[in-house]
Amino acid sequence: MTLDDLDVIEFHEAFAGQILSNLKALASDEFAKENLGRDKAVGVVPMDKFNLWGGSLSIGHPFGATGGRLLTTTANRLQKEGGTYGLLAACAAGAHGHAMLIKKT
Repeated sequence: MTLDDLDVIEFHEAFAGQILSNLKALASDEFAKENLGRDKAVGVVPMDKFNLWGGSLSIGHPFGATGGRLLTTTANRLQKEGGTYGLLAACAAGAHGHAMLIKKT
């Protein structure tokens, strides 16, 4: 799959600078080659699909409920917007990260 296959993209962003850095890294061929073992970048995340209902920063960073909030928002957006695939991702303390791809059937 590519970013073009996704209808909804929801990323948790505890810190604005971190999410901006992640978006820049995903669009960088150099980062992909040096850090991901890919020939080219993952791609530019389309902002018309990204956190359209507000992200964690705008709704008060619901610490402890981030995963539930991301999954619920992604599923509800897929339903309301008529999409099929949603990607959600969250950072966690200690440089951990989590991601999930969901499909509305």
